[in-house]
Amino acid sequence: MNMVELSETQLRTIEQRLSERETELRNRVREAKEAVAERPSALGPQVDDLVAEGEQRFRTGIEHVEMVRDQEELVDIDKARERIRLGSYGECIDCGQAITFERLVAQPTATRCIVDQEAYEKKHGTNLRYTA
Repeated sequence: MNMVELSETQLRTIEQRLSERETELRNRVREAKEAVAERPSALGPQVDDLVAEGEQRFRTGIEHVEMVRDQEELVDIDKARERIRLGSYGECIDCGQAITFERLVAQPTATRCIVDQEAYEKKHGTNLRYTA
């Protein structure tokens, strides 16, 4: 099932999921940037305790990684929309077969069918994305 085989209702469902996720991610990135801008320094609030300072640096690092992850997912959303525009959405980049609608609903930015995604992850590992 490539994009041509998706019904209008299915395609609208996918586009709605992409839009909802984009809104969520843009809000999180904006909030993260605002939080960084409000800090007195790039490392977070100044503390006198070395343990507290280390913990704050760790938290600041995690927040940065989460923001980068969210920005990367926004790029993936743009790429999915481009594939929709070009008519290649829903086509596995490895085997050319259709990605199931169920997979696309669960992961609208998917570029591989389940079989090829599993093979890719076994070979290359994974970058897990945790979402709330």
